[in-house]
Amino acid sequence: MNEERKSKNIFVLGCGRWGSFIAWYLNSIGHKVKLYGRANSMNIKRFMETRKNDYITLPEAITLTTDIEDIKNADYVVVSVNSQNLGEVLSEVKKLEVKDKTFILCMKGIEIETGKRLSQIAEEKLDESNRIAVWLGPGHVQEFYRGVPNCMVIDSKDDSVKNEIIENISSNLIRFYYGTDLIGNEIGAAAKNVIGIAAGMLDGFDLTSLKGALMARGTMEISRLIIAMGGKPSTVYGLCHLGDYEATLFSDHSQNLTFGRRFVTKEPYEKLAEGYYTVKALRKLGEKNYVVLPIIDAVYRILYENKDPKKELDKLFQRSLKDEFI
Repeated sequence: MNEERKSKNIFVLGCGRWGSFIAWYLNSIGHKVKLYGRANSMNIKRFMETRKNDYITLPEAITLTTDIEDIKNADYVVVSVNSQNLGEVLSEVKKLEVKDKTFILCMKGIEIETGKRLSQIAEEKLDESNRIAVWLGPGHVQEFYRGVPNCMVIDSKDDSVKNEIIENISSNLIRFYYGTDLIGNEIGAAAKNVIGIAAGMLDGFDLTSLKGALMARGTMEISRLIIAMGGKPSTVYGLCHLGDYEATLFSDHSQNLTFGRRFVTKEPYEKLAEGYYTVKALRKLGEKNYVVLPIIDAVYRILYENKDPKKELDKLFQRSLKDEFI
């Protein structure tokens, strides 16, 4: 533990796989943590009965709550909910007149209806006195919980917010880097889930060797979108996107990878794959910003237009010959 770290009161909003891990992690490095779930949530009910889910066991030091008003006593509010539900959840928070908090968004996605990044939604929904940051990058609960370290990134419009958060939550288990491009980090983080679905589809067709080409073309494709939206092209090669490819395109823990593989092998998959929703938002952003997104478009056509997966993937790698970096 960092000897200079000040213990914070932290309210973790969302008790799914990632939210519960974050509660465990922040408690393990010395913070006072409350983990919130709605009263009808099976996740919070299970934790209250056993302190366990399929991934971790929570220590008694973490307080479990179904009272969202407890948010008022927090220094930091860590949000880990389905990205498409963020607006609804923060509208509920706004009714409580929550002010002067630091909100840290730990999801990777884009709102389908509006094409807005998650930090933009938070800015609109929350009182302007609140500070907003994002926590992004590679890592799986299963690996972290057994002590395997990784690197992640914190980004915000406010440099002082980034500095404070990183000083207070960095450890030997997670080393945090300072983000310098909020647009690029959020778009890159969301887009890697869609690339992960495409990778799973390649695995399902026994075309795993093509994942190297998918990675190369995926980074170029998403960098074009980031540039068009006002971000930095180099961000896509950082922890938010390329740095997360191993965890998303190769790990058996990856839900997007598993979803893509099972989609083409016609096996059921019930867990959340954020890329399934994100691809709709990215396609809209591509059209809005006049950016050609071949991989995004192919995954969209497969998932939403019932196009033949094998033919769509084949077309990706049979496009007209051109300079690699044009």
